[in-house]
Amino acid sequence: MKPITRRTVLEASALGATALAFRGVQAKASAEQPIRIGLIGAGGMGGNHLRLLAARRDVDVAYVCDVDSVRLADGAATVEKGSGKAPKAVKDLRQVLDDRAVEAVWIATPDHWHAPAAILALDAGKHVYVEKPCSHNIREGRLMAEAVARSGKQLQVGTQSRSTAVVQDAIARVQGGAIGEVLVAKAWNSQRRGSIGKSKPSPPPAHLDYDLWVGPAPLVPFRPNMLPGTWRWWHDFGCGDIGNDGVHDIDVACWGLGVTGHPSRIACLGGKSFFDDDQEFPDTQYAVFEYPDAAGPGRAKQLIFEQRIWSPYVQEGYENGAAFYGTKGLLVIGHSVGWTLYGPKNKKLAERTGQADLPAHHQNFLNCVRGTSNVLNADVTVGHRSAALVHLANIAARVGRVLHFDPQSETIAGDTEASALVGRRYRDSHWATPKMT
Repeated sequence: MKPITRRTVLEASALGATALAFRGVQAKASAEQPIRIGLIGAGGMGGNHLRLLAARRDVDVAYVCDVDSVRLADGAATVEKGSGKAPKAVKDLRQVLDDRAVEAVWIATPDHWHAPAAILALDAGKHVYVEKPCSHNIREGRLMAEAVARSGKQLQVGTQSRSTAVVQDAIARVQGGAIGEVLVAKAWNSQRRGSIGKSKPSPPPAHLDYDLWVGPAPLVPFRPNMLPGTWRWWHDFGCGDIGNDGVHDIDVACWGLGVTGHPSRIACLGGKSFFDDDQEFPDTQYAVFEYPDAAGPGRAKQLIFEQRIWSPYVQEGYENGAAFYGTKGLLVIGHSVGWTLYGPKNKKLAERTGQADLPAHHQNFLNCVRGTSNVLNADVTVGHRSAALVHLANIAARVGRVLHFDPQSETIAGDTEASALVGRRYRDSHWATPKMT
């Protein structure tokens, strides 16, 4: 056998170093390649996402998907204007998911599509950014969590306050003891919405594929006051304004309160005190969630939610927001405004202003997709926990009774009517119906 000389070793070492360096350059180049994405749901919030994403050079918006041909064309034009490149414009999300080159999807559809689309995307090997609330009902939230676990993919929920520096600062102060022990948090949604009027079934507009829009939800007749945006007020498709704007503040309240599970007792009174129209959700709502032993054995914490979508007046200084009541002070956050901290004798101790930071929320998600970070600011656990509060409040308001909820099994005991609302009815044999496990 030929002897191994010192020169041979040095040459091998040099070649090895060169190979390692080359692999490092390859890895770096790969990491710097734009992430190929698709956006599903180009109207409303989807349009906001597209404008930001199309302007990024680390993202390639390869697909825009919408069942409304007008919104689809507008979305594709937004991408082409922002990036200089026209995306593929499709109306069926399966075309996006079937493309193996697509690494991640943004889902900004109506609420009833959030979980079905997210689960399909995860099972197709895509990372997912899904708008809030992440689910239409409690069971769908659990199915989403299971899909994340089996896919190994990232899922970010669109509660962007979690990535907003001014809100992160406030929560750090609350959790750091700036106002003592926090036993109660409150969130509120007070603003003036418009009436959706009353309507009768009619043919859908020619530019809308209504069958695809309904998806796995029950195929009810189209009504002209269901779209655009007003689907939120219909049980089959939305979660009311508590699930629209309210969930942002509920999520912040849950975060600062420091609870890590579901409540076990829920009461909610709510109904239509103002609007005389087709809305099916309350315009006036007051919910209380109790977390037994959350402050220690025998000591509960409470989260309160108030809603008046006919009252555009500030309370505690802010129109929409969250407040934390501590044993040594109070901190109040205004949604997309800032916060104020009060100490003993109502002395103002600190304040800060600032808006919600959607680009930062995108960045956090993309960092996790690339692997440069492993901590999502609003993962499926966070999103499911806050969305469940929305669903529990709506269920309690509909049945008019206190709910006794098992946080582990996610079931409601002793109430058949309420238990049926933990899940939902789906259209028979629809391809997007989440699989129950």
